[in-house]
Amino acid sequence: MERPEIRKVGTIDIDLVETTPLVFRERLLRFEYVREGYWGNGTGDSYFRFIDTEDDSPTPPFAPGCHLGSAYAEGDRAYTYGVDLWGESVIRVFSSRDLEEWEAGTALELPGRGIYNTSVCRGDGRYIMAIELGEPEELVGRRFTIFFAESQDLLAWKMLPQEHAYSRDRYTACPTIRFLGGHYYMIYLEQMPGTTYQPHMVRSRDLRSWEESTLNPLMAPSDDDRKIAKRFFSPEQRELVAKAVNLNNSDVDLCEHQGRTVINYSWGNQHGTEFLAEAVFEGGLEELFNGFFPG
Repeated sequence: MERPEIRKVGTIDIDLVETTPLVFRERLLRFEYVREGYWGNGTGDSYFRFIDTEDDSPTPPFAPGCHLGSAYAEGDRAYTYGVDLWGESVIRVFSSRDLEEWEAGTALELPGRGIYNTSVCRGDGRYIMAIELGEPEELVGRRFTIFFAESQDLLAWKMLPQEHAYSRDRYTACPTIRFLGGHYYMIYLEQMPGTTYQPHMVRSRDLRSWEESTLNPLMAPSDDDRKIAKRFFSPEQRELVAKAVNLNNSDVDLCEHQGRTVINYSWGNQHGTEFLAEAVFEGGLEELFNGFFPG
């Protein structure tokens, strides 16, 4: 059974992990969560920003102190989501028409629950947010597990009942969710036997019952991750890319632009030495997703 061909372009930055490619006002942008330790961060704090992929120009930083960001754009407004601390119980929302002035609010409060990565899509008559929870153990089972919330306006959210989840029996993290053709497609990070982490794809009509792709994983660590793409790196950075331990392709996010699918992902050792890379599929999201569920 032939699998969709995803071509790895290579490494585009260092010390960046959670990013979201998206189209806003017909421009292909990359939303970035910039950690305190990012090589180009002189602020001493984490923050969010967007990068125009045409010329790598950044927007002004915003949401200082926020972590684990994700983004969604619709019409003339962009939305980003994040938490104040890893494992925090409140999701913050920021919205803007120009990517310079931002309105801030609280999207969702989940007392006693540890929130990590999120992802948002337009679903069937509503918006859906996939939420990675790490705590409490009696709710999530084996850490991590993905739960879901819904919204009518992208600002105020409420959790769906707890049976809407994936999956309490094993490590399932870093969700990216999309809705096409009556299915919710979700890419998540699966911890494989040993120490390798790989992105897998599942789909569901109701966010309760899930079908796994027989063609998983979406990608796997390889030397193609180390190719240098789009950015000048110093000799020291190039050496770091060349010699780093590589046991994961994680934090996959993607968007369709001009008939092709742009994929951002992280590679590295899954424990702090991490790199941002790009891949492409020469077709749209529907073709990619359907390709992983043939027949």
